[in-house]
Amino acid sequence: MKVGFTGTRNGMTKEQSVSVFRTLCEYHPTEVHHGDCVGADRDFHDISKGCKIWVVIHPPHKEDLRAFCVGDETKMERSYLARNRHIVDETEILIATPKSRTEEIRSGTWATIRYAYKIGRKVLIVWPNGDVSGWKGGVKK
Repeated sequence: MKVGFTGTRNGMTKEQSVSVFRTLCEYHPTEVHHGDCVGADRDFHDISKGCKIWVVIHPPHKEDLRAFCVGDETKMERSYLARNRHIVDETEILIATPKSRTEEIRSGTWATIRYAYKIGRKVLIVWPNGDVSGWKGGVKK
């Protein structure tokens, strides 16, 4: 199983990190994909490498917020939007760690969540308090 990830440059809360680790243990992915930015992508990378999961990096075209993680495979650089969609397109489940429980319009994390939902991917949102739930078009499940 291939798992994609999206999160904010603010990084994960401690509770999100614990829940992401538990979610990875539950799903046993063969590989994970992330966008190689500072913050949550870096946190997810470290958790995934600690679990000895194959990590695929989808770097952004701009380097100002790039984390320069070393993965097992690296895709070509793309714009943030194209990169996020590529992560979703190549995976079966999306794990997302937004910074708040409120959906935001001008947020790469929320845009990725909406895109995953639109094309029928399973979306698991790990909220700042560590709770995990599905998502369906603005209504938490």
